Amino acid sequence: MLVLTRKPGQGIMIGDDVRITLVDVKGDTVRIGIDAPRATRVYRQELYEAVRQENRDAVSWDFSDLEALDKHVSKESK
Repeated sequence: MLVLTRKPGQGIMIGDDVRITLVDVKGDTVRIGIDAPRATRVYRQELYEAVRQENRDAVSWDFSDLEALDKHVSKESK
């Protein structure tokens, strides 16, 4: 991990097209601005991790899930 010290208004570049700017510091809160191409997805880390976990959960199943689904579908088709 690269650790940098920045003052408000200063920034860093990631590659040629992503700029991170320190906007404001108040107490223990830091506001940053991110300039990136529209095609570059930018997420808060906690949201990114939650989506990844939901995706993992969605693709992990066992046969009991399939049996429960079959029972549910069979009830609706009657």
